[in-house]
Amino acid sequence: MNILQLEALSITTVTFILSFALAFYITRKYRKAKKTNLLFWSSGMQAFAVGVFIEMIFALGVVTGFLTAFYLFLVAVIVELLALGSIQLIKSPAAKKVYYVYCLLTTLLLLYSVLTSNASNFVVNYVAWGVPPLLVTIFSTLITIPAAAVLIIVAALSYRRKRSPGMLSIIAGVVFVSIAGTLYIVSFPSLLYISEFVGILLLWYGFYSG
Repeated sequence: MNILQLEALSITTVTFILSFALAFYITRKYRKAKKTNLLFWSSGMQAFAVGVFIEMIFALGVVTGFLTAFYLFLVAVIVELLALGSIQLIKSPAAKKVYYVYCLLTTLLLLYSVLTSNASNFVVNYVAWGVPPLLVTIFSTLITIPAAAVLIIVAALSYRRKRSPGMLSIIAGVVFVSIAGTLYIVSFPSLLYISEFVGILLLWYGFYSG
């Protein structure tokens, strides 16, 4: 096992434990409160935990076409699910319906692009840092950028109302998790996993303190 592989496996293992624990914590909150925003947030964190688990598998040297396609789909849907949770906090039913339709259409387009594209070279040296197929990149961007904007705007508005440091932590965590998928362009591939690790720590503090 080389240094890059060991580093990737170590970081993803710790991140998986933290993300699994946070998903479990938010899911318990949902089961008690039965709030729609908690349902989407728990689903998003569950998807995040599954995505990091797949990164652990990649770090072990196991790469298949199905795993790669599923991973590329998940990394976009994670941010979308978290955004669907946040948008429940706004009061405009019309805005919610518009975003629901947008999410449905872009998710179907992403699914189509993932199923019809070849992403066999996406995992390089045990790390998910290759360039995704063009269509996957386009439709992932159409999902993640608006979703990240929704998350940040809603969290910022909530912070303005409540002045909660937890909201600032959620904003920062969302930024780290959202940009993690673009970090394959730098020369330090494991920065992708470091960004996810920092993001989950910030989200843990934000959700737990909230």
